[in-house]
Amino acid sequence: MPETRSDAEAKRKVWEMIKDIDIAMMVTQDDQGRFRGRPMRSVNKEFDGVLWFFATAGSPVTGEANNDGRVLLAYSDPSSQNYVSISGSAETIKDAAKQKALWSEPLRVWFPGGPEDPKIALIRVECEGAEYWDSPSSTLVHAYGYLKAVTTGEPPHPGDNDKVDFTKKAG
Repeated sequence: MPETRSDAEAKRKVWEMIKDIDIAMMVTQDDQGRFRGRPMRSVNKEFDGVLWFFATAGSPVTGEANNDGRVLLAYSDPSSQNYVSISGSAETIKDAAKQKALWSEPLRVWFPGGPEDPKIALIRVECEGAEYWDSPSSTLVHAYGYLKAVTTGEPPHPGDNDKVDFTKKAG
């Protein structure tokens, strides 16, 4: 069973594991209670427990974030065997200054009007908790794990698995 941590190092580790993953699956609930997941790109330049996403104002994801702010973000990097799930509360906001601050030119693909486009909204996700799996990624480590499982009947140590509570002050 993973330990639940709230220390600053655990929170930093979550950021280190997700900051280079381009796309997260954002899961919300629609008005009929069904889960909906869609790929979203976080646009943070730094991390203080809040993740930011650009979205189209009036789209299903912004409506769902407003109706039921609970979200799940799932990050996956199979090449490094890093996996992170983050639960939090989302809200849709319109803030031209924040949009400009978070803007990067590749976003123009989805938002051709630029950061001042009135069709843009931001989704702000206040992280409440996370769980991560940080597994060894080398082929040799996997080969060793396979060999250990076959010869001893015991699984190898899969790497780190911890829960992180963002609602408590870091100690």
